[in-house]
Amino acid sequence: MPKNTAPTFLTTKQAAKFLSLSPKTLEKMRVDGRGPVFLKMSTRVAYDQEDLISWAKSGARRSTSDPGPDHDRAA
Repeated sequence: MPKNTAPTFLTTKQAAKFLSLSPKTLEKMRVDGRGPVFLKMSTRVAYDQEDLISWAKSGARRSTSDPGPDHDRAA
């Protein structure tokens, strides 16, 4: 993120739209620990747009059979 640029925080609904997911899917992923990093501000949940981009890019694969970098090849 460039210096002197304030982070863009999104609500769950906005973040879901940004990622082309339903808000319920994003909520379930948050509960399960599979979704993007989020911020807890008192009772509010917010997502930094840069974190959403990083999380989405972490799912990049070269083919449908590519297990990704987190796959344990010994298993």
